[in-house]
Amino acid sequence: MKELVSQNISGLHFFYLIAPVLGIFLAGLYVRLVVKDDISHGVTKILYAISQRKARIKPHNMWSSMFASTLTIGFGGSVGAEAPIVLTGSAIGSNLARFFKMDQKTLMMMVGCGASGAIGGIFNAPIAGVVFTLEVLMMDLTLTSIIPLLIASVTATATSYFFMGDKALFHLSTFDSFSLDRIPYLLLLGIVCGIVSLYFTRVINRLEDFFGRLKNPTIKLTIGGLLLSSLIFFLPALYGEGYDTIELLLNGNPEKIMEGSVFYQFKHHSWILFVYLGLTVLFKVVATSATNGAGGTGGIFAPSLFIGCITGYMVAIGLNYFNLGIPERNFAFAGMAGVMSALMHAPLTGIFLIAELTGGYSLFMSLMITSTVAYLTILIFEPHSIYSMRLAKKGELITHHKDKAVLTFLNTNDEIETDFTTVNPEMYLGDLIRKIATSSRNIFPVVNNDGVFLGILHLDEVRNIMFRTELYQRFTVRRLMVSPPAIIKRTDSMENVMKIFDKTKAWNLPVVDENGVYLGYVSKSSLFDSYRHIMLEQFSDD
Repeated sequence: MKELVSQNISGLHFFYLIAPVLGIFLAGLYVRLVVKDDISHGVTKILYAISQRKARIKPHNMWSSMFASTLTIGFGGSVGAEAPIVLTGSAIGSNLARFFKMDQKTLMMMVGCGASGAIGGIFNAPIAGVVFTLEVLMMDLTLTSIIPLLIASVTATATSYFFMGDKALFHLSTFDSFSLDRIPYLLLLGIVCGIVSLYFTRVINRLEDFFGRLKNPTIKLTIGGLLLSSLIFFLPALYGEGYDTIELLLNGNPEKIMEGSVFYQFKHHSWILFVYLGLTVLFKVVATSATNGAGGTGGIFAPSLFIGCITGYMVAIGLNYFNLGIPERNFAFAGMAGVMSALMHAPLTGIFLIAELTGGYSLFMSLMITSTVAYLTILIFEPHSIYSMRLAKKGELITHHKDKAVLTFLNTNDEIETDFTTVNPEMYLGDLIRKIATSSRNIFPVVNNDGVFLGILHLDEVRNIMFRTELYQRFTVRRLMVSPPAIIKRTDSMENVMKIFDKTKAWNLPVVDENGVYLGYVSKSSLFDSYRHIMLEQFSDD
């Protein structure tokens, strides 16, 4: 399809205006009529499945997102295929484990194996596959658990070699050797990559929120399609995942990137390429968001490599304006690692992926410096990666912190105890005594006729008067009840619930829904039992 575009320059703009929208339309139609489920945000779905669904991923994810992304990207959607393929691999691992009735810990490991194999197979990068699982999916596995990840990643890479050959995606035979005097410039590149990644993160979140508020698919397609087509019309480099543009930059043909655009007629001006590349970086994130927002399916792997490559190349061009002799290809690769590391909050993934993508292990020093600085830069502004920030805000994100990770596996709704006897505030003491006689608890939630929680009544509050029959018709529950130390909402994350317990020093707290209706109680002792069970099931070495 891209060969057709390059062969027919005269029809380039028309093709760019129509094809991406057609691909998004077909992908959106397929999702709505065939899949009938949300298949966007592939890596985020894996993180959610690990933390909230016991690593269970729906069977249709074994094929649905890959097919939809093929339609989207094949027609020129400005996204990448990697995240959908990672979701596909993880879904295969999850459903295989469920089919063979494996235990929970093994099921989670199989999800990681699928992700490792997907990354290893896509990029011919077995080390990056394993590191991605540990860093991005935040699976705190033991040493013995890493062996299956290695096997999966190596096997997938070997399979990819068999069908596709062993050539690196961006292979270059020679690289400029590392020089100590370039360290300050690599530090600068790292800061720039961190800032660009922050821009990417903020813009994509804003645009996703905008498209999320649009409920009509036709309106989404119209707005997103027009936005994407307009951008590609003026900046043809935004067409597709962007690997062709990366190849042109790395092979020393940057002026060809502007072919088919209104900028091409000014190519003899030395500054026009810098302007064109800058606009491409600024609007790539908009094109990516428009593609997904309009109904397409794709990830940010390829866009992050695309933006990183151009960012590194531009920094090198800017520095060479002062005759500093910066190797532009080296900086392009370092920029790819820097942007990916910052976006995903995964510096090791960025380092090893670019090293394996290029076969350029001599780049390690440059990649390490840039990735580390970029990661530290974005960490100042964003504590979570682009994949995990939405889950983190909801308290649904598993982390490498084992204590918080265990709490993530626990769900407030699952810990509610409902064997507490409720009483009405207008109930007299005599009726209350009969309730007490049939209850095994010493706490009585007070609710009105609509079930709304009003307070609690402790057995200790009536112990000294419960045998004084002359008071049975004088005292009501309303007079005896008190407020609880705190009230838990069923939507509260378990981390927040534990903070409330620690603050109040209570052992039992009531739970209500969004309307204040009483649901039950959560006890600290029950939480401790569940905590210990999860710790043994998920994180033990046995």
